[in-house]
Amino acid sequence: MNKKFYITTTLPYVNADPHIGHALEFIRADVIARYKRAVGYDVFFNTGTDEHGSKIYEAAESEGISTQDYVDKYAQRFKDFHKLSNISYDGFIRTTDTRHINAAKKMWELCNASGDIYKKNYKTKYCKGCELEKTDSELVGGKCPDHPTRIIEEREEENYFFRWSKYQDRLLEYYKSKSNKFVIPESKQNEIRSFIEMGINDFSISRLKSKMPWGVEVPGDSDHVMYVWFDALTSYISTLGWGNDEEKFEYWKEGEPVQYCGKDNNRQQSAMWQAMLMSSGINNSSHIIVNGFIQSGGMKMSKSTGNVISPFDIINSYKNYVAHPEDVLRFVMCHDVSSTEDSDITMDTIQSSYIANLQNGLGNQVSRIMKLSSLYLDSDLIKSIAVGAEKEALNPEFKSHLDNYKISEAAKIVTNKIKILDEYIQSTEPFKLIKIEEKREEGKNIIAKCVSELLIISMHLYFFMPNTSQHINRLIKENKIPEKPIFARID
Repeated sequence: MNKKFYITTTLPYVNADPHIGHALEFIRADVIARYKRAVGYDVFFNTGTDEHGSKIYEAAESEGISTQDYVDKYAQRFKDFHKLSNISYDGFIRTTDTRHINAAKKMWELCNASGDIYKKNYKTKYCKGCELEKTDSELVGGKCPDHPTRIIEEREEENYFFRWSKYQDRLLEYYKSKSNKFVIPESKQNEIRSFIEMGINDFSISRLKSKMPWGVEVPGDSDHVMYVWFDALTSYISTLGWGNDEEKFEYWKEGEPVQYCGKDNNRQQSAMWQAMLMSSGINNSSHIIVNGFIQSGGMKMSKSTGNVISPFDIINSYKNYVAHPEDVLRFVMCHDVSSTEDSDITMDTIQSSYIANLQNGLGNQVSRIMKLSSLYLDSDLIKSIAVGAEKEALNPEFKSHLDNYKISEAAKIVTNKIKILDEYIQSTEPFKLIKIEEKREEGKNIIAKCVSELLIISMHLYFFMPNTSQHINRLIKENKIPEKPIFARID
């Protein structure tokens, strides 16, 4: 039986269209899922949509439509984006699905049975943008640094609470058991460990239904709905059948559960959810992979500054230049965005990367090599080259980077291979040798080696740009010059 591997993105709120931060997370999780399948794992790759909470309710009211119609519309937008950007997910969970609602109620009941749920009156400062309580130390000038345009609410009501404080020591022990590499990168592991060591307070896990009716009803108390994070985090196991299909869950529960998230989700994913798993007696996650933010022009993206980049716009910008324009977006998210830090991306930097790496790099290389191959190599030799190249193992350093979720570093190995192959062509000049009778065989051998190296490059490229990789493979196996450049010149 193959080893099992389970990977999930966070579930984005459906109060707006997919943005570039979502694209980063979806694409990078997709790269890892494709890689794990390629090296022999049975993979379950999950994504979906988070459809409860006050932000959703507020947005639906502002549009004057029912909340269910609102979430149906935006859930479809995310599915459309996944199809457009070639995301190879195995499961798409919506938190309004009956199977998920059943699982969320079961999670509540198990945590309650562990003595970890109680009711009390409380007063707190609350950021609706984060759907999180905020301490004074987390605010900057009385504002949430992640949602500075939103007013911090002061709430006072009776809610149910989860005994998060009970799990302080167990969380720290778990981080230590994972050699403090539970959260990747290390800086984010240090951040969450420091946060837990300072002491954690129990958190509210319900809202009064009379104030915010859009949520999963609390078992045994119809006056309350579940706090959106308690509900949504359970999606990581409801998608595997937990609470509905135990046979399916039994199969996948040992599958090295890995979660991708943005750095503003570190606390929820690596501490709140892990404590809930401990309370309910379910295995903890194996790793939390934390992406940095994408900035634009040195500033955080926001509608007010006008620097928001839509992933749809990136794809549309290249549809007249590339057969598979989604691969331009995928390349940039993998190659140009850091594996650990914030990155600055603009439409200009995307175009510069396209010209340097795809148009003048890979695209020119494919045209050049395939022209020589189609003129001078026969079909039997091409078949032999293909068989030989496909037996080649993935580059060990490349594999190591993907094993450690270093997407950008792995992508740069591929662009470096392209550069090395270009230098080889320039130094050996097969296009000259092939025209000299006594050098013709040497020239053919060099061309054959170039074709083999190009096929190996396309094999490594597959995880980042699957359709482009398959296009190059077809050209090689059919020994054809591309009818038009695979990355056309931008005027």
